[in-house]
Order: sequence, then structure tokens, then C-alpha cells
Amino acid sequence: MRPPPKPPANPATKIYLWPNLMTAGNLICGFLAVLRILQGTIERSNFPDNLDGWIQIYESSLYFILAACVFDLLDGRLARMANAESAFGREFDSLADIVSFGVAPALLVFEIVLNDLPDRTGWLLAAFYLLCGALRLARFNVHASLPPEAGASKEFTGFPIPAAAGLVSSITLLMLYYYETDRELERGWGRYFLAALLFFLSIMMFSKFKYPSFKSFNLRTEQSFGKSAAVVGVLFLTIVYWHWMPAVLFVTYLLYGFFRPFVSRAWRKQIEEDEDDEDEGEEAKAKS
Repeated sequence: MRPPPKPPANPATKIYLWPNLMTAGNLICGFLAVLRILQGTIERSNFPDNLDGWIQIYESSLYFILAACVFDLLDGRLARMANAESAFGREFDSLADIVSFGVAPALLVFEIVLNDLPDRTGWLLAAFYLLCGALRLARFNVHASLPPEAGASKEFTGFPIPAAAGLVSSITLLMLYYYETDRELERGWGRYFLAALLFFLSIMMFSKFKYPSFKSFNLRTEQSFGKSAAVVGVLFLTIVYWHWMPAVLFVTYLLYGFFRPFVSRAWRKQIEEDEDDEDEGEEAKAKS
């Protein structure tokens, strides 16, 4: 007798290579960022007068966090372009995000400026950021698992944790670049600014503000000449002025969530590239 045919593989258990490789890169960058932060703390304790040494170590951890943001952007794009989205990839992505965009930024800001705040306020701020980031990821996974008719959305509810980590990291990088010494960053207004920023982003991650996911934007999306030139210009400026352009981009995205309800539908369509979503809606109406 022939053995019975094997049942079809459960789509929820599928593991796609390239998207998950990008997620693995995200996780590794987050882990390396944590290692560099710990190395910077050791260097700072043993050689407090060697400012250039441990500031450069901290800066390298910022680069790893920003690199994790790039990997996080690529894994979703590759998954959608190859139609390779899966429950496994979503969960793996969240586990990587909590390390790269939760633990690493909280530890970095804590070690640079929060550690010296009175009454262990810095401990509470760092822990609060990490907790809100974890809650944000859990809520995202719950919404992402819902079918479209049950309330799933391509919008982000709350400020995304990769963007929050990118904003904290880019602002910290900018301040370290323009301050002559890290001691000024600790003792000046920058110390309280970063503490307030971390608290504000913690609230924003679990807020009800809506942010576009740009899921419909990919390499196949047709662009006008003006949009293409603008994208190329932004990329050029980011490469040339890499110390401050990431901060500008992340701050712009943060502010867009506040102004988005007041933006006309036509402008929102142009900015967020949701033509594909409307086409899907038209197709669904035609079939019905």
C-alpha cells in the first residue's frame, strides 16, 4: 500500500529565506549595539579622561542601531515583493525589534545621560521606554493577525518602535557630533532633553496617532519624475550630511503623525503611495 499523501504545509509555519535573513541582520546589529554600549561603559569607567575613545565606541553602537533600522525596512519590503509574508516572520521580526529598538536605545541613553539622574529616575525612564516598546509590538502583532474585514490595517497605530529607536539614536549622534565633549552633553541641557525625548517617544509608541506604513511603496511602484528626483535628492543629502539628515527624516515622520489628520486626501495619497490599496478596493468592488 502506498503511504497516505502528506498534508499541505501550514502557511503559518513557512520560513522564507531572504526576509528572515534581513530580520537576522536586524537582530545581529541590535546585539552588536548592546555589546558596544557595554564596551563603552567599561572604557569610560577605566579611562574617564579618554573622551575620544569611549565616545567613538558609543557612536559605533548608534551606527549599529541605524543599520538595524535599514534591515528592518528591507525585510518587510522583500516579504511583500516576494509574497513571502508569514506568521513566523512577523514573530521573528518582533523579537529582533525588541532587542535592536527596545533594549539597545534604552541602554544607550541610560549609559550616556540617564544614569546620573537623581533617585534612579533614569532607571524608570529606560524601563518605561522598553515596556512601551514591547506593548507596541504586541499590539501590532495582534492587529496584523486580523483579517482585513476584522479591523486589520496597513496604518501603524502609535509611533513605530524602529522609528522611535532611529529618532533617539540619530538625535544622540547629532548631539555627540556637535558637542565638544560628552561631559557637556551630560551636564548641559542635552541631558534633560534626551530624558524628555525618551519619555515622549514611550508615550507616542502606545498612543492612538496613525502613521503610514508605506507598505504599498516598493521598487515596482511607478513614480513621477518629480518624486523620483526628490527621493534621489534626499538620499544624496543623507549620504553627504549623514550626521544630521537621519534626525531630520525621523523628526519629519514623527511630526507627520500630528498633521496627518489635517492633510487632504489627495495630498495624503501622493505622500503615502496608497494607489495600490485603492486599486485593490476597486477590484474587490468589481468582483462583488
